[in-house]
Amino acid sequence: MEAPLVDIRPATELSAREIAAAVRGGARSARSVLNDHLAQIEALEPELRAFLRRPAALARSRAQALDDARDRGETLGPLAGVPVALKDIFVTRGVETSCGSKILAGWAPPYDSAHAERLERAGAVLFGKLTMDEFAMGSSNENTPFTPPRNPWDLTRVPGGSSGGSAACVAARMAAVSLGTDTGGSIRQPAGFCGVVGLKPTYGRVSRYGMVAFASSLDQAGPFARDVRDAARVLQCLAGFDPRDASSLREPVPDLEVACERGAGGLRVGVPKAMLDLPGLDPGVREAFERSVAALERAGASRVDIELPHARYAVACYYVLSPAEASSNLARFDGVRYGLRVEKSTLRETYEATRDAGFGPEVKRRILLGTFVLRADSYERYYGRAMRVRTLIARDYEAAFKTCDVIATPTSPTPAFPLGRHAGDPLSMYLSDVFTIGANLAGLPAISIPGGFTQAEPGGSPPLPIGFQLIGPRLGEPTLLAAAAAHEAVTDWHTRRPALLERRGLAGGGAS
Repeated sequence: MEAPLVDIRPATELSAREIAAAVRGGARSARSVLNDHLAQIEALEPELRAFLRRPAALARSRAQALDDARDRGETLGPLAGVPVALKDIFVTRGVETSCGSKILAGWAPPYDSAHAERLERAGAVLFGKLTMDEFAMGSSNENTPFTPPRNPWDLTRVPGGSSGGSAACVAARMAAVSLGTDTGGSIRQPAGFCGVVGLKPTYGRVSRYGMVAFASSLDQAGPFARDVRDAARVLQCLAGFDPRDASSLREPVPDLEVACERGAGGLRVGVPKAMLDLPGLDPGVREAFERSVAALERAGASRVDIELPHARYAVACYYVLSPAEASSNLARFDGVRYGLRVEKSTLRETYEATRDAGFGPEVKRRILLGTFVLRADSYERYYGRAMRVRTLIARDYEAAFKTCDVIATPTSPTPAFPLGRHAGDPLSMYLSDVFTIGANLAGLPAISIPGGFTQAEPGGSPPLPIGFQLIGPRLGEPTLLAAAAAHEAVTDWHTRRPALLERRGLAGGGAS
C-alpha cells in the first residue's frame, strides 16, 4: 500500500483553507506556519515595505497557544493557525494603531476591534499592521508619512490604495490573507493592481466597531486572499450582527463557502456598455475585461447589456460626501485625547499646531473640502445635491438588478501606475476609482478578482495584473461569490506569482 502524499510546500504557498486543515489535523504546527511567513517577510520587506509593525512575540505566543489547544484535544476554528495581517486602521489591544498618520503615533489602544476579536475567535494568528494611505485617503498608498509600499509585480509601481500594504503582502505570500477597508474602492483597486482577490461586503454586513472612521456611511471592512474561497471563509468569520455598531445588519449570514460551489449556470452578467466608453480606459484593460466576461460565458453565464445612467456622476458625488464625513470624523484628533500633541501657549494654538504637524497634505485637503461643503451657505448647493445624486445612483443599480444577477466592470481604468505619476495631480488620482465608487454609494457587495495581465514591454515593465470587478445586489454575497469562483475555475490568472519571488529564490515547492 502506497504511503499518502506529503505536502512539502512551504506554508507561504498554502491557501488559508489548507493551512487551517493542516494545523487542525496536526500535519503542521501553527508556530511553524507563522515562522515560514515571518521568514518570507524578512526576505521581501526591505523591498516591499508593506508592514508598519510586526508584533512577532505576541504572534508566536498566540500560535503556541493554538498548538497547545490542539494537543489537548480541543477543536480549532476555521482559520486555525492562519497568519492574518491587518491594515493599520483596525484597533488592536496593546499594539500601536496609527491609521497611517503621525497624529496617532504611539497610540496603543486598550481594546480590540470586532475584526481582531472575530478573527482570533476563528483561530487566526494576527501578526502585523500594514501600510495604508493616511486615514484611508488615497488610491496609491503614497499619501503617507512613512515609506510607501511597492507593488510586488513591479517595484517601480504603486500597489494601489488605500489598502496597498494589505494587497501587496498577500500577493507576495507574506500573509495567507489580510484585512483592508473600502470607502470608494480601497480593497478592490489594490487587489486589482496586485493580482489578488479583494472583497467588499454589503454595507453593514461586517461591523465597523474598532475601525478608525473615514466616511462612516461608506466604510466597510473586507478580506484580501489569493483565491475566492479563502475570501469567502474569512468573510464568513467576520460577518454578522454587532450591537456595538449602529449600522450593523441583523440579517443571517448564509454559508458563503457552499455558495462558491454553485457555478455560473444560468447567471446573467450585466455589462454597462456606456461606462466602457469613458475616457481614460486603457485599451489593454478593455481587452482583458472582454476576455473575463467571455470566461464567465464559457462557465455557463449569459451577457446582458444594462444602463447605469448616473454612474458618470459617482466620482463627483463621492468627493463631496466622503470629505464632508471625514471633516466631522477627524475633528476628534486634536492633541488632547491621544496621539501627537504639539504644546502651545493656548488651547486653540495647540489644536492648530497639532493638526498641522500631524495631518498630511491629502488629509488636510479633504478636511478643508468637507468643511466647505458643510458650510451653511454651501450645504444645499453641494452636500444636499450630492445626497440626491447618491439616491439616483442607488436606484440605477436597483433597476439594473431586475435584468441581471451581477454587474461586471473593470476594477480600475488602468493597471498599476508608476510611483509618483499622479503626485501633483490629485484629480487624476481620484478618477482611478471611477468603476468602484458606485458600489460604496449604493452600499452593495463587490469583488475584484484577477482578470488577466498586460503585455510585457521589451526592456520595460513586466506583465502587470488587471482586475475584473463583479458587483452584486444588497446582501447578494452568495451570488457574487458563485460568479467569482466560476470565473476562477476556468482561468488561471489567480495562480500566477510575482517574478520577484523567483528572483529572490522564493519559488513554491511541490507535493511528493
